Amino acid sequence: MNVLMIVRSNWLDTPGGDTIQIKMTAKYLRELGVSVDICPANTKQDYNKYSLIHFFNIIRPDDILPHINHDVPFVVSTIFVDYSEYERLNRTGIAGSLFRFFAPGVIEYIKAVARWAKNGDEIKSSYYLTHGHDASIRKIAARAKLLLPNSHSEYKRFRNYINLDVKYRKVVNAIDTKTFDDQAVPNELYRDHVLCVGRIEGRKNQLNLIKAMQGTGIPLTIIGKASPNHVGYYEECKALAAKTTNVSFIEHISHDDLVKIYAAAKVHVLPSWFETTGLSSLEAGAMSCNLVVTRKGDTEEYFSDMAYYCDPADIESIRTQVVEAFQEEVNPRLKKHILANCTWQLAAEQTLEAYREVLPETSKI
Repeated sequence: MNVLMIVRSNWLDTPGGDTIQIKMTAKYLRELGVSVDICPANTKQDYNKYSLIHFFNIIRPDDILPHINHDVPFVVSTIFVDYSEYERLNRTGIAGSLFRFFAPGVIEYIKAVARWAKNGDEIKSSYYLTHGHDASIRKIAARAKLLLPNSHSEYKRFRNYINLDVKYRKVVNAIDTKTFDDQAVPNELYRDHVLCVGRIEGRKNQLNLIKAMQGTGIPLTIIGKASPNHVGYYEECKALAAKTTNVSFIEHISHDDLVKIYAAAKVHVLPSWFETTGLSSLEAGAMSCNLVVTRKGDTEEYFSDMAYYCDPADIESIRTQVVEAFQEEVNPRLKKHILANCTWQLAAEQTLEAYREVLPETSKI
């Protein structure tokens, strides 16, 4: 089976959770005997070389539309995030005013056109320009052989958004057990720290987290780079952190070093305005950290009663949940749950089963 994965054009320049999902899915599919090529959406391909095409990020339909006008079947890992609440409540200036009046699909369309005008990000599909964001997503979903959301909750949100039933299979978000395991030697400099690992941007809500941690005396370490369009937000976070003694930043770190920090830390927190899951939450949970996560998105399907849930808009809610998670013993059920249900080996097996459903003649692979 030859599979072509087509990904957003800047998947390596601006890495995110989807970058890890793509790399790890491809890695473990190859171990299962599947031939996988990964190509960015701004390149042309000979589709006939492949049995199947696998797209990611249906919220970027302009990356997908130019690649579906042929007979090769395709599936889509939807990664259907919804940042509209953040855009409405936190954007300032003209953009903020516009976002408070428009529906999420219109907001995404405006952002795509703005990236085109400001950053030179090419709009690749005339259909997207003429029909808009939501119609483009519906077209892709209707033509897909199968959708591969990371949770049943994600699929339900997506189905309600497009008002269309489409066949799907859940494929879990996951961790790499070869990296995140108990063999790591803890970095004692971060013993009993609270961590927040991820890109630094408004949607991840690090600024409110810093505000929440002021006065607690609990050390907070924020690990991640600023998103390209959120440098000002990063500077605001650093300026606020400079007024307290318990907040530090690490911009870049290897996975091997990150694992050692996870192994020493007590709590990991993602007080985001939205998360389908949060890969860093899964990683930290597998390394025996207590988790504080947002309720907004699909986190409860993954973590159930094994995490502490905060309201990203409420600084007191963030503080209360972090302090409680810090004071309580580490929940051993969480680690067992993640290792049993959320590994990239399992995600690859689920993906391969989805491929076999689309291409039953390859069921022996």
